[in-house]
Amino acid sequence: MRPHANRAPTGQAEFSAALLDPDRSCPTGLRAWNGSDPALRLAVHRNNVVGSLIDALADTCPVVRQLVGDEFFRAMAGVFVRRLPPRTRLLAHYGADFPSFIATFEPARSVPHLADVARLEVARVRAYHAADAEPVSADVVGLALTHGERTGELRLACHPSLSAFGSRHAVVSLWAAHQGDGDLHAVDVDCPESVLVVRQGLDVLVLRAPDSAAEFVAAVQRGATLAEAAAAASTAAAPFDLAATLSLLLAHGALTSIYLPQRLTS
Repeated sequence: MRPHANRAPTGQAEFSAALLDPDRSCPTGLRAWNGSDPALRLAVHRNNVVGSLIDALADTCPVVRQLVGDEFFRAMAGVFVRRLPPRTRLLAHYGADFPSFIATFEPARSVPHLADVARLEVARVRAYHAADAEPVSADVVGLALTHGERTGELRLACHPSLSAFGSRHAVVSLWAAHQGDGDLHAVDVDCPESVLVVRQGLDVLVLRAPDSAAEFVAAVQRGATLAEAAAAASTAAAPFDLAATLSLLLAHGALTSIYLPQRLTS
């Protein structure tokens, strides 16, 4: 389809809006190359575009789709696609807002763990496409921790693929059971779990972690010092063990540097 030569060209915004909204009429100025009805051609194009975006979300969130069934998932994803279309050509990154959308999607209210499962699955895709970075060695970390009274001022950098969050639901166990790891029927979905998602080499790992470890990672990613991150982690329900947390992160290549900033002198 292209604008008719005797009419003003159709604006890109008008065409995009009509492409995603089936209730909009066909923009003026469009014609088909073979003289067929442009409204019918636009409807086919609309179905293809929306269907492709729904398929992209289904590829990102297969467990979410399994939890609610294909029909419900495609209807929910269709609403999301029309409300929040892509802002980039890279469809691998599309769907970052899908978990937040699900959390407020009224028909999904009866599956309260659905949004956090989507959050985990989006984190996995993000981790897969994150930049490469060399993990810091345990020896470097051990040396950094010998700075005495200044140890609390240490700064850590996390691997670009690392995500961490806590959930009121058993998102790790639920996701793992859908991969064939564990009995799905034995999962208590109302049992809170925290998760770390990180890419180690070419493998994206989904790790169940103490709530305090997830809080620690989140604080580090906000730019907190070692002492500040440890203090934030200590507010979690689970006891915080700094040594165990650092060991967990180091074992999976989740830290890329640890350093002591220079003190400013007047």
